[in-house]
Amino acid sequence: MNGPSALDRIREDLTELVGKTVKIRANKGRRQIMEAEGVIEGIYPNIFVIKLSDDHALARVTYSYTDVLTETVELRVDNRRIGIGA
Repeated sequence: MNGPSALDRIREDLTELVGKTVKIRANKGRRQIMEAEGVIEGIYPNIFVIKLSDDHALARVTYSYTDVLTETVELRVDNRRIGIGA
């Protein structure tokens, strides 16, 4: 193997950000975009969990690393974009 895959790099980036506040922009389909702020709560082999701020209707959301890779979900920390090409 040549090195870590794109998904491994995304997982590593997110692991470093556990407990930090991130801004989320997620494409929910049919022209619905969710924008929120939350804290990365947990990193798991295939997904990560974000606890949203109190002013949002949902308490937690989960996404896969593929969502970040395909840019279905965009994450920002201190105006720095997380993911490939960031």
